[in-house]
Amino acid sequence: MYEGPIQDLIDELSRLPGIGPKSAQRLAFHLVKAQPEEARRLAEAIVHAKERISFCVECGNVAEGDRCRICRDEGRDRTVLCVVEEPKDASTIEKAGVIKGRYHVLGGAISPLDGIGPEDLRVQELLDRVQRDGVTEVILATNPNLEGNATAMYVAAMLKPFGVRVTRLASGLPVGGDLEYADEVTLSQALEGRREM
Repeated sequence: MYEGPIQDLIDELSRLPGIGPKSAQRLAFHLVKAQPEEARRLAEAIVHAKERISFCVECGNVAEGDRCRICRDEGRDRTVLCVVEEPKDASTIEKAGVIKGRYHVLGGAISPLDGIGPEDLRVQELLDRVQRDGVTEVILATNPNLEGNATAMYVAAMLKPFGVRVTRLASGLPVGGDLEYADEVTLSQALEGRREM
């Protein structure tokens, strides 16, 4: 639609996940109208992130250096591992402040349609950690969708020979939600995951 640098910027922005053509166009024009310092700060932040951020050699989370801050924290419980699909999932759970253990990032979920099998995930690294660190509980915090459930089932089966306690995040009704707006699958999961009061 446009030509030259503005179209190049729109094209690059639209490659980002969750950014469609309209959003990319809106962002591109915002950046073009912005003060030069603002655009420069954004460009520098992207370059610095690419240069300084890597993935933790132990858990697979984002890190500045070899190990992330959680794996460096000796106060964390090494016997509890919370398994997530992506680093952003670990960050979300960490904000809740409930997990006192450590994390393990699989790097995705099993998705045959996308060509992602168990061998493409960090499952062997998880098994190695369970054995090495004397892990007693693994919390499976994969997404409650088809791929996340398949991944959780696969990982649980792989952990069975180790004799560790394997738990899964509960799913169901959100706090503050109304029953009349819940779909059948969500309601079914909420009923299956009910607990005694």
